[in-house]
Amino acid sequence: MRAFLLAVIALFAPALAFAQADTLPTGKLPDMARPVAYRLDMTIIPDQPRFSGHTEIDVDLKQPARSIFLHGRDLHIAKAVVRVGREEGPATFTQKTPQGLAQLDFGRMVPAGRITLKFDHDAAFATGPAGLYRVNVEKQWYSWTQFESIDARSAFPSFDEPGYKTPFTVSIRTAPGLMAVSNAPDTGKPVKAGKLVRHDFVATKPLPTYLIAFVVGPFASVQTVVPPSPQRKEPLPLRVIGTKSNAGQLQFALDESGKIVTLLEAYFDQPFPYPKLDQIGSPVMPGAMENAGADIYGDSILFLDEKASTATKQTFGMVVAHELSHQWFGDLVTPAWWDDLWLNESFANWMGYRIGNAWRPDLNIGVDAIKEGFDAMKLDALASGRPIHEHITKDADIDAAFDAITYGKGGHVVGMIAAYMGEDKFRDGVRLHMRRHLHGNASTDEFFGSLAEAAHDPRVLASLRSFVDQQGVPVITLRRTATGFDASQQRYAYFGSNAPAQQWLVPLCLRFAEAKNCTLIDGATTSVAAPAGQGPVVPNAGGWGYYRFELDQADWDALIAAGATLPEPEALALDDSLWASFHAGQPRTAQLIQLARVMATHPASRIALDNADRLRGLERDGLVSDAALPAYRKLLAAIYRPMLDKLGFDPAAGAYAAENPDTRQLRADLLQTLVAAHDAEVRAKLTVALDAYLAGDLKAIDATFIELAIAVSTHDRGPAFARLIADKVLANATPSLGDAAFQGIAASNNPQVARWFFNDFADPRLTAEAKLMITPLFLGGPATRDIASSFMLAHFDEYSKAAGGGGIFSARLAATFDGLCSVEQADQVDAKLRPQLANASTLGLDRALDTIRNCARFRDAKAAEVSDALIAVQ
Repeated sequence: MRAFLLAVIALFAPALAFAQADTLPTGKLPDMARPVAYRLDMTIIPDQPRFSGHTEIDVDLKQPARSIFLHGRDLHIAKAVVRVGREEGPATFTQKTPQGLAQLDFGRMVPAGRITLKFDHDAAFATGPAGLYRVNVEKQWYSWTQFESIDARSAFPSFDEPGYKTPFTVSIRTAPGLMAVSNAPDTGKPVKAGKLVRHDFVATKPLPTYLIAFVVGPFASVQTVVPPSPQRKEPLPLRVIGTKSNAGQLQFALDESGKIVTLLEAYFDQPFPYPKLDQIGSPVMPGAMENAGADIYGDSILFLDEKASTATKQTFGMVVAHELSHQWFGDLVTPAWWDDLWLNESFANWMGYRIGNAWRPDLNIGVDAIKEGFDAMKLDALASGRPIHEHITKDADIDAAFDAITYGKGGHVVGMIAAYMGEDKFRDGVRLHMRRHLHGNASTDEFFGSLAEAAHDPRVLASLRSFVDQQGVPVITLRRTATGFDASQQRYAYFGSNAPAQQWLVPLCLRFAEAKNCTLIDGATTSVAAPAGQGPVVPNAGGWGYYRFELDQADWDALIAAGATLPEPEALALDDSLWASFHAGQPRTAQLIQLARVMATHPASRIALDNADRLRGLERDGLVSDAALPAYRKLLAAIYRPMLDKLGFDPAAGAYAAENPDTRQLRADLLQTLVAAHDAEVRAKLTVALDAYLAGDLKAIDATFIELAIAVSTHDRGPAFARLIADKVLANATPSLGDAAFQGIAASNNPQVARWFFNDFADPRLTAEAKLMITPLFLGGPATRDIASSFMLAHFDEYSKAAGGGGIFSARLAATFDGLCSVEQADQVDAKLRPQLANASTLGLDRALDTIRNCARFRDAKAAEVSDALIAVQ
């Protein structure tokens, strides 16, 4: 009731509301001032520590006011002015919250109507990808922007919400000779502005602040045009832009990006929404960002060639298709508020895999969409969580929505509904949605309305809502009857945890040989007909169902026996559901072992190795006793060593240079598993080759294997060897060791090495910040994680400071502790991190704590059972 009253006061008596500190808005700004146009004149010189700007915002003031709220974070405002008609007067800008809520006081009552706000401002460049940041690459400075979600306010005063879409007229002043890029084409050659030059850009189409981009530096670039398409009459200018160090790696993106644009134009049946497209690389971007007409990607995503591994090309295809699909779904039509973020990211995730697959069918990109969805179920099944479509009331909660639920689960659910509706009907609904909201904003309900018109089946929309509006994973239990199956549903829960009673409208698709039967389960139990004598039931035909399944013993055994013949999506569904049954408490160890044996013969390498890491997780989670450890390692070797024998293993540099990248990656993955199995021959080969390499024979070991060889040798030889490796890399005595040195040391899983690194290793050549960043790598080893976590908790404040501090960092760091496995450690993490999150979301911390406690509960109850089963298979 109090929140409601405050909202009413803020709406009808703004002057009074703004005078009260406890009425500060935490999320959306009060609906009394709306921007209608921006003019930004930015001075960006990357080799200087600060940037500056002059910002003008035309605003419609809906009612008389003495002050208004807007946004600005950590800006030095040298001057603020409000113009009303022809008169200008000073205003006072005050930042009110750490998230960047600001108040502009006019010093008088300003009448309703059109006003213009003017600001002169400056700020420090950020050092990482948030706001306007700069990076030194090979002794030259470059700058980029990353404004999603609420970091545009750190570059210029603004109404920093997705619901405010306006034209932006941008100018960038910088040093002569530097390239300057923004969302729109430039108006011509740069003009002199004192000692600087000014780049002027055409006014944009209506955009929200988070999609604005400024990129400045001595970049290399290549350019072409995307030929006209049935939807676009004119060629589309296309550039690929990267730092000079990437000048030789720009052509692949130039050749391939246009093909993806054309595929997307065909899907949306609309031309590319903006007059040009720049594809831009950044060395510190962890993913990619869909700035209108100026996408920015991590260098490793964008810069490659045809010789790159299949995995690298798959990433390029999926991510580029994802970001370019946003040019329509997100940029052209933007969510009304962050509640509707899933409309952006879930749809784009599905489109990224779909269009990526159409771009290069040979790369089989599409199946990874399904794997990502099943991976998201691990998070979605926790007690702490959120639905895809979540009501967001605080700025502090926005970044928490950029997670596997939005991307993995959301994309999987979109794919499930598209498959059930039929691709054509779903596409028609999307096209209708785009036509209705061109250059505007749209809500979830409006998207659902467009789909409903195309589907002509209200139950499909009810199904979508049931998955979007509630947390959790349904598990469908199939029990045989005389005519088929009784299918019942409930929410999946980890062993020992309680899940609330929930129901979904589940599009269940069963397959029997070539026969397929799909139905919507709209109650607790439904009867499903099945043909007789058709072989094992495949309970998630096609793999697009966002659900897990449970079967009787005989049906599990029959499906496992057929596992190697299943298409990849269905094989992934089988792996996920059987392991989920195990983690729910069912005695499945023997069946999991049989599943791993069968799937190791699957023709697709990603399926053949899918169970390898899952089996390695048994040791990581403390489920393998000392007595069972020899049997466990023998099992891993028995399943996966024949695969390596077939491929062969010679650690020498270039031994497999002529092989295709997929085979090289398969060998590297197999080696990881066999090292975990303590395969003596593999470990000896790596150690001997590394010793020869350290002695000066640089051809003794391929770079692919160096990190793993260091991990093996450090595990076996201890701190003295770790000290030797550290000294070589810090002295630059063996430059090619590079990052592999400390990564290998951290992966050694040797507790003595961990204690040495944290307690005894003090070398001034390794900065305190670098040492702190290496520490989390020790969390990956079951024998070193407890030592590493204790150190991290004891020095957590240093971690926070090294990364720039703040609640968002603390919230994300919480996820690094989720590999722990004791209640005591959960309590320690909670006690240390929760006080850090006073101004940030606690969701990441709550999820980490749930994961740790689930692991401890399962280990305590099931370790003996699992160990006995491992011993029994000898």
